[in-house]
Amino acid sequence: MAKLKWGMIGGGEGSQIGPAHRLGALADGHFEMVAGALDHRPEAGREYAMRLGVARDRAYGDWKEMLAGERGRADRVDLVTVATPNSTHFEISKAFLEAGFHVLCEKPMTVTVEEGEELVRLAAKAGKTLAVNYCYSAYPMVRQARAMVRAGEIGKVRLVVTSFSHGHHGDATDADNPRVRWRYDPALAGVSGQFADCGIHALHMASFICDDEVEKLSADFASTISSRVLEDDAMVNFRMSRGTVGRLWTSSVAIGRQHGFDIQVFGETGGFRWASEQPNQLIYTPVGGRTQIMEKGEGGLYDEAKRLSRVAIAHPEGFPMAVANIYCDLADTIRGTARDGLPTAAAGVRSIAAVHAAVASAKAGGAWVEARPPMFR
Repeated sequence: MAKLKWGMIGGGEGSQIGPAHRLGALADGHFEMVAGALDHRPEAGREYAMRLGVARDRAYGDWKEMLAGERGRADRVDLVTVATPNSTHFEISKAFLEAGFHVLCEKPMTVTVEEGEELVRLAAKAGKTLAVNYCYSAYPMVRQARAMVRAGEIGKVRLVVTSFSHGHHGDATDADNPRVRWRYDPALAGVSGQFADCGIHALHMASFICDDEVEKLSADFASTISSRVLEDDAMVNFRMSRGTVGRLWTSSVAIGRQHGFDIQVFGETGGFRWASEQPNQLIYTPVGGRTQIMEKGEGGLYDEAKRLSRVAIAHPEGFPMAVANIYCDLADTIRGTARDGLPTAAAGVRSIAAVHAAVASAKAGGAWVEARPPMFR
């Protein structure tokens, strides 16, 4: 089977997410990297792309040059990944969708709900896939958790508790570092800082595993470092469409936490816990029974968990392999086999609607507000 052609915008040398995309896209032989506009500094971007093996004539200075160069080629890219600052996602994704490319966009997909709804409609009209990189939902044991909920193994879900908190932006003396500062700058990040950066991973995970959608929420935001305009800590309570109660904490100033993303789901007949720092395990307890540690790669798992596991039990698969699973689902979808675990534009617009709802709630002292985008009410 011929490899799909892949190009990347953003994610240049020194970026946090760029290496994960490159490792993920190339891991399983579905894609080859043939084009890139990797840096806001044109020459630096071209030079880095060529070091990665991109031909000189497809190492572009910016995304507009890449669009102009690729759209008329017989061998043009099949998929474009957008890994640029939040405020640029809409314009770039829109332009490539209109030109007939499939797109994988980093989260948040857009900075406004209106832009998100426009991209949902545009992707449908163009007949192209617009996916959002909620990559944590692609860990095998997260897919196992979702399958268990769908199969009724824990009964009706009553409560979901999740957090995504770290301390890597907790040093006030480093607050002006450009790689940190933009995340709290409304001109680049949008209306929200930490909740839009990490919290929406946790909110999406709650919806994904519970196979349900957030309807309303109440939020409390704080900027614990005074120079920051946007929040670096947030608490969000939410309710889902089938009555599930949700609790979420997200923070970037929780010094001592390295990558504290975890989720607990409690149903009528059992519950389970998954944590990103032990991603190959799902800890499950049936009501009245003994706690079990379920391991990636063991027998008896659901097909989705088995399909996305590469190596034998006892060998860990980390974050880049979760990103790789997103690319696996994308490759299958582009080739005609849709994967319902792939986070699409619908998930993207639901997330940004929740972000705006949380901002409004926080400004209103924690009032409960509608969290769904208008197109899904």
